[in-house]
Amino acid sequence: MSTGRRDGERGAGTVLVLAVAAVVVLCCTALATLGAAQQARASARTAADLGALAGASAARWGLEPCPTAQRAVERNGARLVACEAGDGGVVTVTVARALTGTVGHPPAVGDAEATARAGPAGVRE
Repeated sequence: MSTGRRDGERGAGTVLVLAVAAVVVLCCTALATLGAAQQARASARTAADLGALAGASAARWGLEPCPTAQRAVERNGARLVACEAGDGGVVTVTVARALTGTVGHPPAVGDAEATARAGPAGVRE
């Protein structure tokens, strides 16, 4: 006589729920990483802009532009990768900022980089 239960399917719902939960956790982790990357990119752009402006202002007043740019970049939580002081007071700055806020920062993602250029209004380079 059959009881209506299939012993071969017993526990199949548990496995299905665990699989769905794993997919949800994976999607949430991916979204968190993308959000952290976007935030790092925006912060890097801000640091690059401010570093270039600080360097150009320093060059205008006869000071060394790259050390000034480096201080401005570091105050904004980024790292100066390159600084080039061109003719006419034009300063080009490249910065990098590490991702923050992600669990186990995936090494494949890397740092966010940004480049900015600033100088007097009429100067073309």
